[in-house]
Amino acid sequence: MSAPTITRVRRVEAAYAPWTWPWAEANADLIAAHWARRLAEQPRMFNGKVLLMRDMAVEGDVFRTRYFEVDFAAFLAFKEMGFPDPGVANGFAMGALRAADGAFVLGVMGPHTANRGRIYFPAGTPDRSDITADGRVDLAGSVIRELHEETGLDASEYTVGEGWTLVRDGASVAYMRPVALPGDGEGARVRLKARIAAQADPELADIVLARGPGDIDEARMPRFLQAFLADAFAQR
Repeated sequence: MSAPTITRVRRVEAAYAPWTWPWAEANADLIAAHWARRLAEQPRMFNGKVLLMRDMAVEGDVFRTRYFEVDFAAFLAFKEMGFPDPGVANGFAMGALRAADGAFVLGVMGPHTANRGRIYFPAGTPDRSDITADGRVDLAGSVIRELHEETGLDASEYTVGEGWTLVRDGASVAYMRPVALPGDGEGARVRLKARIAAQADPELADIVLARGPGDIDEARMPRFLQAFLADAFAQR
């Protein structure tokens, strides 16, 4: 498998364009069987609607794409079967939380989630709540929403930077946006752990810090995140 690629752009333009996904229609029985197995393992998962993307292109300093809606069960099967449709990808926005001392602040997914034990920045596959009235998919808004849902952070507690770092690993495309937290990494970790402990049903099980290449966890961090962190640490 080729290494993840990193592209920096000034803007992401994402449109919502309803589409019937041929792969999902042709594999409906396979998707249903896969979902039944996964639900037996993790019965708290919910088969809601998510957005996947197609027609991706970088034009100058702008990334353009179109999103369509599918069942989470179809997305999960697609992902765990190795993304068998090369024309479709999972594009998700992440706030790359970084404390004032340079430490990246990451979450550990809880045991009831589809990605249990995995480490990455708070994020989620876009859904219909990210679709605006004029038909755009608001990825910048998705960053703020996911930060609040997973960590309890309010937009007044951090500063969002400009531009995006796109990290593509096959059919996974992470839109990374810089998010600066005041104070040092350890203080941020303590505050966020207290926030998630107070949540009734937290998605995150823990908060961890990455201060340098030695903190890149190849076993629990997805490849796109490993590539992003390695690139960030190399630029210091």
